[in-house]
Amino acid sequence: MFQFSLKNFLSYTFLTASLGLVTTHDVMAKPASSSLKSSHTVPNSNQAEEEAFAPWGVNLAGRDLHILPGNNFFLYANGTYLEKLTIPPDMTSYGPFNMLSELSLSREKTILEDLAAHHNVAIPHTSEEKLGTFYASYMDKAHIEQQGIKPLTPDLSAIHMVKNMADFARLTGTSPLGFQFAPFALSINPDAKNPTRYTLNLDQSGLGLPDRDYYLKPAFKAKKAAYQIYIEQALTLIHWPEAKEAAQNIVAFETKLAQVHWARADLRDPQKTYNPMTVAELSTKTSGFNWTAWLLAADLPPSVVDHAHLIVGQPSAIIEEAHILSTTDINTLKAWLAFHLVDNATTYLPDRFVQTRFTFTRALSGQPALPARWKRGVKATNAAMGMALGKVYVQQYFPPQSRTAMQKLTADLKNAFRVRLQNNSWMSPSTKEAALRKLDHFEIQVGYPNTWRSYENLVIRQGNVYGNARNGIAYEWHYWLNRLGRPVDRNEWDMTPQTVNAYNNPLFVEVVFPAAILQPPFFNPKADDAVNYGAIGGVIGHEMTHSFDDEGRQFDEHGCLKNWWTKKDEERFNKLANKLAAQYDAFEILPGIHINGKLTMGENIADLGGLTLALDAYHASLHGKPAPILNGLTGDQRVFLGWAQVWREKLREDTIRRLAVTDPHSPPQARVNIPMHNIDTWYKAWHVKPGDSLYLSPDQRVKIW
Repeated sequence: MFQFSLKNFLSYTFLTASLGLVTTHDVMAKPASSSLKSSHTVPNSNQAEEEAFAPWGVNLAGRDLHILPGNNFFLYANGTYLEKLTIPPDMTSYGPFNMLSELSLSREKTILEDLAAHHNVAIPHTSEEKLGTFYASYMDKAHIEQQGIKPLTPDLSAIHMVKNMADFARLTGTSPLGFQFAPFALSINPDAKNPTRYTLNLDQSGLGLPDRDYYLKPAFKAKKAAYQIYIEQALTLIHWPEAKEAAQNIVAFETKLAQVHWARADLRDPQKTYNPMTVAELSTKTSGFNWTAWLLAADLPPSVVDHAHLIVGQPSAIIEEAHILSTTDINTLKAWLAFHLVDNATTYLPDRFVQTRFTFTRALSGQPALPARWKRGVKATNAAMGMALGKVYVQQYFPPQSRTAMQKLTADLKNAFRVRLQNNSWMSPSTKEAALRKLDHFEIQVGYPNTWRSYENLVIRQGNVYGNARNGIAYEWHYWLNRLGRPVDRNEWDMTPQTVNAYNNPLFVEVVFPAAILQPPFFNPKADDAVNYGAIGGVIGHEMTHSFDDEGRQFDEHGCLKNWWTKKDEERFNKLANKLAAQYDAFEILPGIHINGKLTMGENIADLGGLTLALDAYHASLHGKPAPILNGLTGDQRVFLGWAQVWREKLREDTIRRLAVTDPHSPPQARVNIPMHNIDTWYKAWHVKPGDSLYLSPDQRVKIW
């Protein structure tokens, strides 16, 4: 599938959004949780959440005081709260991220309903008019039902007209311009080895299930069967001939693709996934696929196609995929495109399409109920005009003092990192000097981007739901296409301000904290300093540490992919990283299901580094004065509780199983317990002793940053 922004495997997120029914080209994972599960709704009031943290930021009633901190700190800090917490029926998980996401959605709904009431016009011109008209058109369910499958007709007709592989290449090449599907993922990003210029990236794609394991492992047999039923039903809705046989052929075809796809853990190696090739070189390796026709159909200029280098992420997979395509019956390929066209466009089609898709979603994730239409409408509007909506969101819901306070906290964490680097015991002087130089180049952006995007040329029409969304996809692609040949814009954001998340971009040597995450329990202006250092300070430190995890450490102070380490330092780092990975490998999420320490290594290193830096920054903020005691809790104890509160979350079992193979983040219980039992201060703060379940002898504790 095509990607339209800097968001690729080189951007490290603190947490990423769960599977939804709206985004047509972006399916992202969410960190797996503990085995605690439920399926009923609870009140979602931000005011109620704030009251739970009163008076100084920790929900003391949420603790389970029957559990020793040294046996399971996650449940000690959150056990009583989690026993009462239930998952809303339209979600696959529930916790602080979900609660704030719901708050953000409700605020965006307020904005969009007001714009729809006052700026819903036949031919909108301003961003406010386009936002209001887009949302109002999406919410006009009666008109969408009346249209039926008419909006799909031109795209379906284009698929029916495919006669051979040349036609196939040309049609799938138009994927960035609308809802058509493509067998490969094309994106435009800064060049990892020359991050001052943009380049084209080509990656494996073509699968409809969450991961290759869903096709290849017996544990997911039922999910694969549910997928085949969904394909048949979707094709039946558009009157595709022999829908049952076509669905069988599509699943068999995608299984072949899955067999040649790289595993997710291998995708984390930025050197291994950096393989520049000209179109001519790629064509000689994949003679059965017309790359020139494919790229030209994507509106790439002929001069670019003739001379540009593609950064091929998974050469063996791309080559084998091209061979599989060339040896697959053209009727199977056409049915495959027709199904994915419907799947991509479902949220803009009549309710029978939405319900068919949701039946599969329920089988895949265990989610009992479909999100309300207004939620899907907000997400659809975000997909088309996210930054325009974000600009209004910031004006109404992000106080300037929050940005100021966060900028101070980030400076504190950066200073703590500098001290820790200076005192690093295993790194040689030359590498340490380079690491400090990289830290000095570090940029931190808070709340919203320095410059806002324009949507001046995006065409939106009243009542044209399918066309508006298709125009949004094409507009986004051309936005990035116009970047080719120009200097890289370092003010570009991978996320909108209304996103509850944070990320590290190694190519820009920066971390970004959108406005929507800067609320309790992450950041609470009314909270004790120790709690804020443990919560949002841990987030800040986490994102900073990503620049020095197993992937991020391979980028220098300019964001260039190059080796700036001595061989000995690299060996020492890998030894420590592998020792940490072994701790996560041993963690059992569900019976027989363990964390993949290699897949989650970067996030695990960042969690350990983030919490360590948060403690250091808090200690520095005291300026030698003793920390106050609050409700019998020391400052260090409150830092650890602040971090633990961030992860008080539940997921449905099917979702846990999916994320165990797809998500680079560890489960919440592991994100609390494992970093803590590697930190000496935690043992002192909570009087953890030999014999406690989480106790590690000092020689077994991992200290990297």
